[in-house]
Amino acid sequence: MVGPYRGLFSTPGVKGFVIAGFFGRMPMSMLGIGVVLLIEALTDSYATAGAVAATVSVSFAVAAPLSGRLVDRFGQARIVIPLTLAHGATLTGLMLCAEFGAPRWTLFATGVAVGATALSLGSLVRARWSHLLGGTARLHTAFSFESVADEVIFVAGPALVTALATMINPYAGLIVALTCTIVGTIAFGLQRGTEPPVRPREERSGTPITIPGVALMSCAFLAMGAVFGSVDLVTVAFAEEQGVKPAAGLLLASFAGGSLVSGLWYGARQWTVSLRGRFIGSLAVFAVGLTPITLIDDVRVMAGALFLAGLAISPTVITGYSLTEQLVPAHLLTEGMAWISTSVGFGVAIGAWAGGRLTDAFGASNAYGFSFVCALLAVAIGVGGSAWLRTPVAQQ
Repeated sequence: MVGPYRGLFSTPGVKGFVIAGFFGRMPMSMLGIGVVLLIEALTDSYATAGAVAATVSVSFAVAAPLSGRLVDRFGQARIVIPLTLAHGATLTGLMLCAEFGAPRWTLFATGVAVGATALSLGSLVRARWSHLLGGTARLHTAFSFESVADEVIFVAGPALVTALATMINPYAGLIVALTCTIVGTIAFGLQRGTEPPVRPREERSGTPITIPGVALMSCAFLAMGAVFGSVDLVTVAFAEEQGVKPAAGLLLASFAGGSLVSGLWYGARQWTVSLRGRFIGSLAVFAVGLTPITLIDDVRVMAGALFLAGLAISPTVITGYSLTEQLVPAHLLTEGMAWISTSVGFGVAIGAWAGGRLTDAFGASNAYGFSFVCALLAVAIGVGGSAWLRTPVAQQ
């Protein structure tokens, strides 16, 4: 499976932006839980901590397409560097407000600013791959590699920030996340040789969300995001119900681990099935894979079930980005890919809220039913609008 990935790094400049992009987006899995751990430690209120973290997430989801549009209009370097510095300043402001006991509204105000200035760096990285490898079969492998990198981040990031915040200092996790953001993202922005060119003003019009295929995928990824958000929360409650709450991290790592393995396998293959067929098929496999978790009451069996359920995540995400690359004009590509991040972000917020309420009302095992229903909804959306996913190239 590793062989096809070796050739990706022969292009000049690729290693630099891949490494910088990896470290720059490490905080995407660290920021939310880092905010929760810090605010709870200082205010002794999970409610406040969760509300502030949700504010950051929603603000990011709203702002991501807007920052993507700015990048498409002015170029990556001109937007990435100042926005990263602003993000660093606002996150520092949030920590200072928490430390000095400022009124609670300041936590939410700075939380909005933190989310609004956060970059969807994964979209920028994939835009560079598209610029360098667009129209070749290697782009499929590159998107697969980035999906695997995302899964590594989501396995390692939460464990790292939790260890730092609980074993060293409540601020330590966010400080490390902030350092990764500033160093990695600015290093990424300074690498101009692989940056996609800015299109002439007369070409920069419209918005990708008005493209039917992009709108359809955004709805499907909204439903998938609800699965992710509900599974994360319900799994913690499930482990607690079984008397092994510390095992929740291992259960969630199994979910991400399945996606990591399938991403490596998926990217190493040359596919003859169309992108549209792969996207719908991956959604269907995802829904089928989630079926067993609604019936399990043993932690060890649940770990295996979540691993199997996670196997369809990377293929779905990889194919979604590939479809976006085919459906969206080059001058709108960053914004188009940011809509996927936005949809997942909103879905995660909805899923966490609904999962929490259902867990309180019916118990964790029954609350998994919500995750399964959301996966079925994603399949229904994909099948119902499949005609909109036809791409203008042979790989339709």
